[in-house]
Amino acid sequence: MMVINITELKNKALTLGCEVKENVAMKDYTTFKTGGNCELLISPTSTDALGEIVKECNKKNIPYTVLGNGSNVLVSDDGLNGIVIYIAEGLSDIKLLNDTTIYCEAGVKLGTLCNFALDNSLSGLEFAFGIPGSVGGAIFMNAGAYGGEMKDVVTKVYHIDKDGNEGCLIGDNLSFSYRKSAYEENGYIITGVELSLQKGNKTEIKEKMTDLLGRRKDKQPLEYPSAGSTFKRPAVGFAGAFIEECGLKGKQIGGAMVSEKHAGFIINYDNASSDDILKLMDYVKETVEKEKGVTLTPEVRFLR
Repeated sequence: MMVINITELKNKALTLGCEVKENVAMKDYTTFKTGGNCELLISPTSTDALGEIVKECNKKNIPYTVLGNGSNVLVSDDGLNGIVIYIAEGLSDIKLLNDTTIYCEAGVKLGTLCNFALDNSLSGLEFAFGIPGSVGGAIFMNAGAYGGEMKDVVTKVYHIDKDGNEGCLIGDNLSFSYRKSAYEENGYIITGVELSLQKGNKTEIKEKMTDLLGRRKDKQPLEYPSAGSTFKRPAVGFAGAFIEECGLKGKQIGGAMVSEKHAGFIINYDNASSDDILKLMDYVKETVEKEKGVTLTPEVRFLR
């Protein structure tokens, strides 16, 4: 890992009202519960503060990693270079802009957003209930389930660009596709989103949310740390089905295991390291390609 001088950046962040932590174990900030340390973790409490932090990093040539709820990432056992800008606690505002439009900051958890929509009798987000992660992370990867995706409800996304300036994208400029958005390419930091929903029956919305959450609990290994679905859906068929057909359910490398409940999930079964998980991902990918002729693409992002 590179050595950086964090003193001035730390002081700047504190002046801006950010929460600052040093020598942070990233296993405490990811759903895989693995990974080494970062030297400095900064939680901005406003978009203005976030922009200033980005500008300061640019000025001092300090690399940064942006992290939401840590639900779709795998952090290297060696830790992370530079600093971590942690969005999931500070940017947490959520409000109605009109009867059917919600404004939500990127650090809000998806479950909180779904419950806010329910409280206001707004339908369209039921599919997202139970997906772990922050709103910003969900937009970044166009998260989806049970026939719905974030692109179906998102109309405008606010961000901080690489120079630390505020901006936004709307419509086709968001470049949503399967598990992708413009933000995977442009490197901007998502700060907030506007979502357009429909008025609905509160009881029916609640019933659908409860039903989908029940299906998740029945089919997914939620009792173990994981990053959700490990691989993206192939052009034909389903990753989990191919993995199961190759007899890989229960396959272990170190403390990592292909879930016996759902083969599409690699889980931290027994104090796994990130390296265990990476090796198992590679083994699964190679086996499926050899036996099924299907190339699996990881949905999990590896951070180092």
